[in-house]
This record gives sequence, structure tokens and C-alpha cells, in this order.
Amino acid sequence: MADVLSQNEIDALLSAISTGEMDADELREEKKERVRVYDFKRAMRFSKDQIRSLTRIHENFARLLTTFFSAQLRSYVQITVASVDQLPYEEFIRSVPKMTLLNTFEASPLEGRLLVEVNPHIAFAMIDRVLGGQGTSMNKIDNLTEIESNIMQRLLGKALKSFRDAWQTVIELEIGSQEMEVNPQFLQMVSPNETVVVISLTTVIGESSGMINICLPHVVIEPVIEKLSIHYWMQDKMKQRKPEEYEQLKEKLHGAPIVMKAELGRSEISVQEFLQLNRGDVIALDQLIDKPLTLSAGNRPKFYVQPGKKGRKMAVQVIENIPKGEGHDE
Repeated sequence: MADVLSQNEIDALLSAISTGEMDADELREEKKERVRVYDFKRAMRFSKDQIRSLTRIHENFARLLTTFFSAQLRSYVQITVASVDQLPYEEFIRSVPKMTLLNTFEASPLEGRLLVEVNPHIAFAMIDRVLGGQGTSMNKIDNLTEIESNIMQRLLGKALKSFRDAWQTVIELEIGSQEMEVNPQFLQMVSPNETVVVISLTTVIGESSGMINICLPHVVIEPVIEKLSIHYWMQDKMKQRKPEEYEQLKEKLHGAPIVMKAELGRSEISVQEFLQLNRGDVIALDQLIDKPLTLSAGNRPKFYVQPGKKGRKMAVQVIENIPKGEGHDE
């Protein structure tokens, strides 16, 4: 909605034009510059705030993938987020190579399928490392054998656990069935004009490098799209904790160690008396024999107790609780 000028601002603007301080033609040029071209076929259905949230999620995913592939392939691996873009599904399909490795998977409770596209250079570097090679890349994706397909499908299946962990702050996902395809023309997950978010990950494995692209259709992640907004995060932090979270917290607190201290009494002496103390000297305490001792939890008095022994160790027996407000803090 355009800004509404006050009467004083209108008068000042007319005065500036009449005196020549401001040129009406310049104002028209400035107005023209504000017009932006909008392509309705390429609808921007994700806000900048949601794109930033997706970027943060997949930066965490990239770090988890780096750790996972480094351990699995026993080689130098570096994965970083290169870009996060929204575009029509048809445009994304046209942008991937004619022969590549496409792995679709389900992520319940989301309805629909998500896609991971792995560049052939990266895919064969992974296969070569798994089979004991040096991680040499090759481009023969159209001749992918059944063994190679199974290796990649199994490897990506394990890697998708990191995808689940990265999304854990937004939604609890369960990774379901997977299918692998090498020709993007045979893959039709959503309608061609459907908006998708494509997260491109720059991947380096040894001396081989390439891209891993993650395609998230808007129609699939629409149920959780509100959770990607910063306003949701602020509101969510103000919500009360779930009962199961309280139970987990209570269990951890029950296992926490706490220092219990029984005080026999106190006394005050001068420095000179302290320096003259010898073995066998007796110091009188302010604690009467017929009065109970104080048992403190940490530094807070909690119970009245009487001293004794259990087996060959000194012990105290709890007599009663100390009401709040009584006792003293050290």
C-alpha cells in the first residue's frame, strides 16, 4: 500500500516544484524505477525469511553430511551450501544433466516425494571409494550396473538420516521408501509449474568435485512452511513445555549428584588462640549436646538430624524437615 502524504508534506512538495527546487520529470523517472517485472509463471511462494530458515537448516545438513561421508569413504570430504533458489519444477529438471543420479524418497508425515540429485562425478567417486579405489571419478552414469545402483542407494539411504536430523528442530521426519532414476525426463514428481526450492551443495571428495542438489516441492513442505518463519520461532519459544519434556528433565535432575553436609557446630577463637593450639586441646562449640544437628543440601539447611553410626562409618538420622525461612545460608 502506498504511503499517504500529510497536508503539510503535500504543500511542501508543491512549493518545491513551483520554486524549481524539484523537477516533476525527475519524480516521474523515480516512479518508473519502482516498477518491477513479475513473472506469474514463476511465482515466488517462499518469503525471504523462509529461504533464510531453509538455508540455515541445510547448512547444518551440509555439516552432518561432511562428517558422515568422511567416515564412510575414509577420504577428505567438504560439503557447503552454494545457493538456495526457488524456481518452477520444469526449470529445475531442464537444468540437471541428461544423465545423472536422481534419488527420490518419502519423508512422513509430509505427503509427496523429495529429491536428491547427485552429479555423476561425485557419484562415481563415492562408488570408487566404497569399493576400495582412490576415489577416481568417471562419467558412465548411463551404464550404471545393478551393484553400483545398490551401493549408491544404500549410501544415500544412510546419508538421509542426516537430513532427518537437520530438520529435527522443525518437524520429526521418518525417511521412507526410495527410488533411483538416471534420466530426469522419466521423473515427474509434481506439475511442471509447481514451485520448488533447490538447495545446491558444493561437494569435494578427494580430487573430485561436483554438486548435490536437493529439490523440495512447495506442495510437499507446505504443511510446515509456517514453522520456517522467525515469527513462529519467537511464538514457539513462549509456549509451555510439553509434559514429556518435563519428565525427561525430571529424570536428569534425579540423577544429578548433590553434596549433603552435617554441621557439628561452630566456634570463634582469636588468631593468637589458634596459633597456640596443640594436640589434645578442646574447642567448645555453640552446639548443645541435647539439640539436633543441621543437615544441609548444598549450602541450604534442609533437615534436623541426630548423629550416630552405621556399620563402621559415622552417620546421621533425619528427625524432621527445617521449615522454610529457618536455618541459615552459608
